[in-house]
Amino acid sequence: MDADITELDTEPAEVDAETAEPNGMSRVSGIDEPEPELLDAEAETLPAVRVEDLWVTFRATRESRQTLKGTLAGLRNRSKSSMLIQALRGVSFDVPAGSVYGVIGRNGAGKTTLFRTIAGILPPTYGRVTVWGHVTPLLSLGVGFNRELTGRENILLGGLTAGLSSEQVAEDAWMVEEFAGLGDAIDFPMRTYSSGMFGRLAFAVAAHLNPEILLIDEALAAGDAAFKLKCMQKITELCDRDCTVLIVSHGLEVVRLLASRCVWIDRGQVRMEAPATDVISAYLADEQIDQADPTALEDF
Repeated sequence: MDADITELDTEPAEVDAETAEPNGMSRVSGIDEPEPELLDAEAETLPAVRVEDLWVTFRATRESRQTLKGTLAGLRNRSKSSMLIQALRGVSFDVPAGSVYGVIGRNGAGKTTLFRTIAGILPPTYGRVTVWGHVTPLLSLGVGFNRELTGRENILLGGLTAGLSSEQVAEDAWMVEEFAGLGDAIDFPMRTYSSGMFGRLAFAVAAHLNPEILLIDEALAAGDAAFKLKCMQKITELCDRDCTVLIVSHGLEVVRLLASRCVWIDRGQVRMEAPATDVISAYLADEQIDQADPTALEDF
């Protein structure tokens, strides 16, 4: 596949002494572009995404108000303390090119942080993320849309933002409108849309921008059953055209049906990386959920 790499800052980020990396090391890497000489020699073996020993650490501030007296005193002088949150800790895996790759785990496990780092939105604290291709993120409903504009206008905005020419956007706009299936609502301001309508338009726009690496974070959760099936068929079609899809979902049935491999993130670490069916079975067993239960794969 083409090795067109999104150009992102690869300079090491500065690290606070209190957020030092594991083993006392201070090297910090961002999103990397492969060396040019590797592109030809390893074109047949390179993955679409490679995550190597990825750590992401946040500094959060919390207010200490444990008693009524402290709460009243805090009205005049709030006592604050900071803490470090290690959202990701030593995460490593490869995503095969042209495949669907699943990411599962409990809420707060670090899945969205992982996707934002792959997309280049968050810098790694330590470690390396390398992508071979242009990344199209679909991370949350409404992100990238102007709620005051109509659905049709946001289709044009999304295409231009993705780097397509106005002619390309105009040519493909009708396919996006047809896929979203919003009817007359396509000409309504998006502030009037339900979460399901947002989900329809967001996926339709992302899937028709000729993505090379598509990141989907719970974007299918708001759609109805018919639209979810339509999205799954579209994802399969994209993979047939050498697109790589990474999908986060609590709907494990979607991951099981689409993904060939899967990684289970637990408290910021890789708990298991293997074929999707094996990972899902282990995850359900750990959660003490019976796979025979008809609701077991719906939303956990």
